[in-house]
Amino acid sequence: MILFLIIITWVIFQRIVELYVAKVNERHVKDLGAIEYGARHYPYMVGMHVLFFVTLISEVIWTGFQTSPVWQPLLLVFLGVQALRLWALMTLGRFWNTKILVLPDGQRVAEGPYRFMKHPNYVVVILEIVLLPLIFQAYVTAAIFSVANFLFLYFIRIPKEEEALRHYQK
Repeated sequence: MILFLIIITWVIFQRIVELYVAKVNERHVKDLGAIEYGARHYPYMVGMHVLFFVTLISEVIWTGFQTSPVWQPLLLVFLGVQALRLWALMTLGRFWNTKILVLPDGQRVAEGPYRFMKHPNYVVVILEIVLLPLIFQAYVTAAIFSVANFLFLYFIRIPKEEEALRHYQK
C-alpha cells in the first residue's frame, strides 16, 4: 500500500506541475503568435487522463494493493520512461505543452529524443498507461485505457498535430 501511495502521489504531483508549466508555456508561445489546434478534443484528453487515475486508484483499492510478481523490473522500466519524458520536455523547453500550439514558420524540433521519433511524449504516455497499472496488477485499467489512449492518439490527437505542423511549419 505504501509503495502505491508513494508512486501515485508522485505521478499525480508530476502531472499537476506539468499542467502549470504548460499554462506558463502556453502564454509564452501565444505571445509569439502560436496558433492552437485541437482545442475541441483537449478537454476529452484531460478527462481521459483524470479517469485513468480514478480507475487505477479504484482498481488497486478493490484488488487490495497487490504488486505484480515482477513489479521491480516494471518499476525500473517506468522510471526509465520518466527519464524519456523529462528529456522530451527539456528538449522543447518553453515550447513544450499539453496543447497543440504551433508557431507559424517555426521549425520542427529534431533534437533530443525527437531525433529518433516524432512523438516521444506520446510513447511515454502509452508506456505509462500500460506500466503503472501492471505494477499493481490493475489489469482492467491497463487494458481499457491502453485501447482508449491508442484510439485517441491514432485517430484524433496525432493526426491533428501532424496537420498543424504540416500547415504551419517548415
